[in-house]
Amino acid sequence: MRARVGDRVETFRYQNEAGVRLDVYLTACLPEFSRSRIQGLIKDGFVNVEAETVTKNGRTLELGEQIQIRIPPPIPSGLVAEKIPLDIVFENSDLVVVNKPAGMVVHPSPGHQQGTLVHAALGYIPELEGIGGEERPGIVHRLDKDTSGLIVIAKNERAHRWLQEQFKSRKVEKIYLALVDGRPPTPAGRVEAPIGRNTTHRKLMAVVPLDKGRQAVSEYRTLESFADHTFLEVHPLTGRTHQIRVHLAFLNCPVVADTVYGKRKPTIALERHFLHAYKLKIVLPMDEIATVFEAPLPPDLQGVLDNLRLA
Repeated sequence: MRARVGDRVETFRYQNEAGVRLDVYLTACLPEFSRSRIQGLIKDGFVNVEAETVTKNGRTLELGEQIQIRIPPPIPSGLVAEKIPLDIVFENSDLVVVNKPAGMVVHPSPGHQQGTLVHAALGYIPELEGIGGEERPGIVHRLDKDTSGLIVIAKNERAHRWLQEQFKSRKVEKIYLALVDGRPPTPAGRVEAPIGRNTTHRKLMAVVPLDKGRQAVSEYRTLESFADHTFLEVHPLTGRTHQIRVHLAFLNCPVVADTVYGKRKPTIALERHFLHAYKLKIVLPMDEIATVFEAPLPPDLQGVLDNLRLA
């Protein structure tokens, strides 16, 4: 292994009990990097044990062995920062919590090569480039394009890893507000229905048998009932793609104006579906007690709710 200009090289001498995995040990030695990032470096040949390149993450270590890891600088993503105003709910040295507007895509994808939240975040925090080792700098979770509300962005590798662990272990509590057509079978309830790719339309998701998808769990409770609609608070316990929209449609009470999983002709004139991520409860890096962030309903959704209350 030969270091190049700009590479960071770290050397460790293993002094623990024999039998510990290489990726586990290096993750403990380099807490600013996620385990997946360390595993990627091992797989790509950036780690030597006793001067020999090792590419297996599960290689067990012996007492006294010397481990050297070469960490290349982040590869520029090629993304161009854009000066797009952001609604900042909270910010510290580790992260920023943003209230994303409806219509904004979170990260670049075919057809969305500019104007995304990632482009806006790079314009606001240029040092985000490379955080997370992918073309989604700082992003640890996402919201659909037409879903508004809270999303958190990591500002450094340590915070990125911390947030990933929080989401992976389901310690983050996300609460959404949704107006649906009709009403659910019970005022409050829990949906446990696996979600996977729709077999007919591969870009869409659907409730499928467990062996064809992944476990998905959502809880909901009724906040207000109207003649033809119900205002719900929804708590997704897992984070599958389009989970809330799919689960509510599965209950035969799809999100209002969701023309993908609900009624093709919206029952209420609305330019996007009525779904808003309004509460985020998370333990911040270096904290022990969870912090709760909230974002009120945006004017377009609040207006719909106000009209229903006057009807």
